[in-house]
Amino acid sequence: MSLPRITHLPSGRLLSTILHHQPLLPSIIPLTVPKRAVIQGLEGIKKHFTLLKKEFTDRWVGPEGKPIVEHMLEQNRVVWEFRGPESLREWTVSSDREIGGHSEAYLKLGRNNNTCFLYGTLSSTPPRDGETRYSGYCTMRSKQPLASFDRKKHHDWSSFNTLQLRVRGDGRPWMINVSAETYFSHQKDDIYCYFLYTRGGPYWQDVKIPFSKFFLTHRGRVQDDQHPVWLDKVNTIGFTLGDKADGPFQLEIDFIGVCKDYAHTEEFAYEAYKRNPEV
Repeated sequence: MSLPRITHLPSGRLLSTILHHQPLLPSIIPLTVPKRAVIQGLEGIKKHFTLLKKEFTDRWVGPEGKPIVEHMLEQNRVVWEFRGPESLREWTVSSDREIGGHSEAYLKLGRNNNTCFLYGTLSSTPPRDGETRYSGYCTMRSKQPLASFDRKKHHDWSSFNTLQLRVRGDGRPWMINVSAETYFSHQKDDIYCYFLYTRGGPYWQDVKIPFSKFFLTHRGRVQDDQHPVWLDKVNTIGFTLGDKADGPFQLEIDFIGVCKDYAHTEEFAYEAYKRNPEV
């Protein structure tokens, strides 16, 4: 049996290692400290401990520095107001473009940086994927508030019975969506909805909608088994446009809040019945 002929011999350090059967030692690489990651980690720890301190302060003094008695007896509370660029970071905007549609939605501050201006173009043309039959929606939704160490935080509106907001629209009907915390995972898509009818024109519109008017939906379908909104654990609120009227739209919002209307005594506007009641 003939041995293979060596046409190229290793040289230098590699040849010396092969002859003396010594392992090839890697070259020493200087250790670099990830300063940026360390700085970000320290800033994150500082942020969460600041939030934890605020939670303890709210427990003892009261939310936003108010005494707890004054906080419980207040009749109006502004939850969202748009007074600078940082206020827009609490909201997300989406449309059917995420699933291949043609609608567009954008969010910016108003002319005097004191309002929220939602605008875009609605298109009901479905995407050409062979599966989607209907399309045409734009939505704006608040982000889930978080407590220290990324724990879920909820809005407690149990002391109020009415949603209050000031808007200026173009005459289109919108859907207001309120999401509350649920006990079971299959209820995560439950949303309480009601309609917002805007008037066209340059004048502001003060809207008050009782929470008793909101009805329960699941993935866009109205449920037979209805119950009122759980106001002690509200997660998010949103505005959805899907009136199938293609074209540009705009909605300007001054503030979103809640109030206590003593003249409204209705607990729930819809008949709470079961489809197959127990005998």
